[in-house]
Parts: sequence; C-alpha cells; structure tokens
Amino acid sequence: MLPDHTRRRAPARALALAAVLLAGLAGEARAQFPSSPVLPAIPGRLAGGSALSTAPVNTGQLADQNQVERQGTTTAAEASVTVTGPLGEQGRRTSPSQTVFGAALFTRPAPNATDAPNPNYRIGVGDRVSVRVWGAVEAETVGQVDAEGNLFLPSIGPLRLAGVTAGDLQRVVEAEVRRIYTQQVQVYAVLLSVNRVGVFVTGFVKSPGRHLGSPAESVLDFLMRAGGVDPARGSFRDIQIQRRGRTVQQIDLYPFLLTGRLPFHQFVEGDTIIVARQGALVSADGAVRNNYLFEVPGRAMSGDEFIGLASPLPSATNVVVRGSRNGAPFSRYTTLADLRRTALQDQDVASFITDAPAQTVRVTIEGSRLGPSVLIADRDIGLCQILDHVAVDPRLADTSSVFILRPSIAAQQQRTINETLDRLERQLFTATSSTTGVAEIRSSEAQLVSTYISRARRVQPEGRLVTVDRQGRCTNTRLLDDDVIVIPERTETVLIAGEVNAPQAVLWAPNLTLQNYVDRAGGFSQRGNLRNIMIRRASGEIVLNPTEGPRPGDEVLALPVLDPKLFQVTRDVFQLIYQTALSARIFQ
Repeated sequence: MLPDHTRRRAPARALALAAVLLAGLAGEARAQFPSSPVLPAIPGRLAGGSALSTAPVNTGQLADQNQVERQGTTTAAEASVTVTGPLGEQGRRTSPSQTVFGAALFTRPAPNATDAPNPNYRIGVGDRVSVRVWGAVEAETVGQVDAEGNLFLPSIGPLRLAGVTAGDLQRVVEAEVRRIYTQQVQVYAVLLSVNRVGVFVTGFVKSPGRHLGSPAESVLDFLMRAGGVDPARGSFRDIQIQRRGRTVQQIDLYPFLLTGRLPFHQFVEGDTIIVARQGALVSADGAVRNNYLFEVPGRAMSGDEFIGLASPLPSATNVVVRGSRNGAPFSRYTTLADLRRTALQDQDVASFITDAPAQTVRVTIEGSRLGPSVLIADRDIGLCQILDHVAVDPRLADTSSVFILRPSIAAQQQRTINETLDRLERQLFTATSSTTGVAEIRSSEAQLVSTYISRARRVQPEGRLVTVDRQGRCTNTRLLDDDVIVIPERTETVLIAGEVNAPQAVLWAPNLTLQNYVDRAGGFSQRGNLRNIMIRRASGEIVLNPTEGPRPGDEVLALPVLDPKLFQVTRDVFQLIYQTALSARIFQ
C-alpha cells in the first residue's frame, strides 16, 4: 500500500490533469464524412477546385430565390416561433403588459396655476386688464372686467372686453379709442392676470373634489390636481365636461397621446370634469413597440385600430389572440392581415410573433483568410460550397484542418458536462463506508473531487465540429446561422504535454516517431508511457492509441497511467472525463 502522503498526492495530480483534459476533449464534435471534395493547397482555390475571390459574396449565386419551402418540421438551422423586442428596449419582457396606455400622463406633480394666459384665452368677468392711452388724449386704467363684461377707461368710456381673446385685446381697445379720437392717439393694452375658477373633478380619479385653476388651463391640468385618472378603474377615453348639468364637451385622451391633439375648453366657475368607468382593455405584447393595455372605445375594438395603437415591429408576421367568448376560453392564431378584420374584446391578449423561417444564414470566417469575414448565404448551403467563396493564401492556410464552431453544440456539450458532474456528486456524497479507515479515505477523496467539480463547472465548451476526415476531405455539412468557420494557419510545430518531464513545442520532422517527440520533451514522467498517448489534430479530431506520428500543428498528450489499487474515485473521475468528451461527439 502507498504511504498516506503518496495516496493524497496521486489523486490531486490526476485531478489537476483531468481538468485540463476535460477542457480539451469537450470541444470536439464530428460530422459524417460522405464522399466530398478534397481541400487542396492550390493557390487561389479551396474546396471543389473553384476559383476563389476576395470580392463580397453574391447572394444571388449562393441562394436560390425561387426555392420551394421545405416541408416537414423545422431543424436547428431553421427559425421557429420567436419574439423579438424593439431595438430601443432590448431588455423588455415579452409577457403581457400590466401598464395601461396613458398612465404615465399623471406621474408628475400637479402644475401651479399660472397668471400668464395663452393668446387664445377669452377674457372674462374678474380678469385684470391694463390700458394706457397717450397723444391727443391721455388716459390710463388698471382694473377688473365688471359683471357686464366692460372695463371703464377715463375720457373714453366703457370698453366691451368680455369674450375678446388675449391675443386680440390690443387691436380691440385700439379700435374703440380711435373710433372717438381718430388722429395722434397711441394705445397699449395688456391682460395682467385672470380670475381663478373652481372646477369640480370627480368620477374615477384619485383625489376627487373642487380644484382651483386658471380658466385657460387644459383639462389635463385639472386632472393632475385631482391625482390623475385612476389607471385601474378610470377611463382615458371617456371624459366629460359638464356645465349646469349638461355635457358641453367629450374628451378622448388617445389623440393627445398619439398625435398631441387636445381640444381647448375655457373653464368657468362651477364646471365639472367627470372621468367615466374604465372600458374594455386589450393587451398587446411580443414584437410590438407599444407594449400596453389599450382601452376599447365601446365593447369591441377593430383589429385595424388595435394594430395602429400597438405598432408591430417589421418582424411580426402572426398574432396569437387569447381571451374568452361566452364564458369559455378563446384562442386564435392569425396573420396580421386577418387581424385587421377581427374584432377584439375585453381582456383579450394579442401576442405578436415572428413565425417565418429565415431564408439565409450568417456565417463568420476566422483564421487564415484574405476575403470578407462575414458571409450571407442560402440557409441550405453546405460548408464545401461556401468555402469556394473564401480566398486564402495556400502558403499560410492549413486547408486540410478546417473546422466549425457551432453555438448549439457548445450548449449541448455544456449540458452533458453538467449532468455528468451532477451524477458524480450524487455518487460521491451518497457512498457508504464499511470501516472508519474507508470513511477517512472517502472524506479525503470528497474534498479533492469537490475542488475538481467546481473547476470543471467553469469549463466553457467551444462547440467544435470536425468537418474533415484524416485524408483532408471536406464534409458538405449544412451550415447553421451564427456558425464560425475556422481556417487554421499552418504551423511547423508539435505541442507535447501531459505526463512528460518538460512539456514544450517541438519542430515537426517527417521521420520522427512518437517516442522521438516525447524524448525531446524530456521523456515520460513516472505515470506516463507510450501506450497512453492521445493526439489532437489541428482540426479538433481526437486520435486515441495512434499508430502513426503526429502531423504539423498536432497536440500530443501523454495521459497518466492509474494504478487500479488507487482510490476508486480517481478511476471514476477519469471515466467521467472520457464519457463527457465522447457524449459531445457526433459519430459517423
């Protein structure tokens, strides 16, 4: 039996190498290899012998615009139902909205009444006016418009000002004065302040009651003084202004919210603003700019009006409408064109979605290239076809080691790693011990394995898909959106790592064997031997138990030899690593 310090050090060393091995092996996947063109190192050519070009790809050559839509279920390369928010609000949730359209109108404090009326204000009883006349006659007065609607001006007499707009005051007074004094008379008239009026605001507002303000102020000002429309109960589309018990104006706030149009009303003492009960609500969510609850004028809203309010994004193609009809659940799937002819009712939820497959894929070219780094092509294009449009320098590019980095494979590898680590944790912490000595050993193993598990969970698989076989032939695998095609650069070195005394890069030579390369890296360490050698090609291909020497750009990894008498957990960890690496591969 090994001494205690040796037993503790051996698993620790094995676990450290295990983390490195896991990171390397988890990045490989393999595509099937049908009979495919060779990737020769010919100047100006890649796969299939087609001429290369540094000009942008002509999508008309790559995509068949008249291609018939493929029947059957979608694949990983085709778009399914998606919901995309607007560019200006990327973090917005696409779930049904809980915000009533227009509620933001009344989130700021109520405004203070102003003494500066607008030019359209009509002068009324109690308003203060200043008039001065000089020249052939001099007269001046500052006073209020009396109950008859007049202002008395010395040497002139009463001036009828009630109903005159503030913008016309100068012209009206000047005309009255010059009716008596026709020559050499100058006039200056100005409205100084307006009389306060009390307006009752009631209905579904937060603070109903009587509120003071200027007659020239808008209905919004008085609503704000009353706390605004209650968004949970009040209507933004049915607001009445009553005078002496009779409705004199009906106001819908939606035209103001959308286009800024708000009807003018000059309030008088005793006017009443009544906010009616909230009408039916329809929700818009998904691929829309206006993710709100919209109030329906009446019992139903036309789909055309609803689309105008929701403002769907250009990507929206279909709508899912959910609600209830006659007390039973209701659901419909329709196009935007059909929605325009559909009537929406109270509590309906319309979800705008993108339900059309993308006609093209976007792939990125990395590594040793001369042409563009981004190509757009038909979604059914194969790797070998698109490589015909990539320019390379054959002296620098390793065209026999092209591989693909695919996000979906990386996600699959990450799930495999996590599931396998979860199983290892369950085995580790549920194992039973027959004796105290075994329990102490298992406790020591648990600490080591827990450290390894925490490190292994941080591994980020690269999703590498091996696309060439050992003869350098390209497999014409169909490309997916966001694929990254990597063309490695040629190198004349071989990396030697693992259980060797001096891990390093060694210059490749055609007549060197595996043992020669290991000897140049200082020979095997205590736990390495020639039977436990693994080669990783530049394309990502893993070769176990190789029968030939490495190629330029390969990585030679000397795996550790484990004594079967060592801890059982060490063997389990290495079994886990191999299972994780193999589960991420797509076999022939």
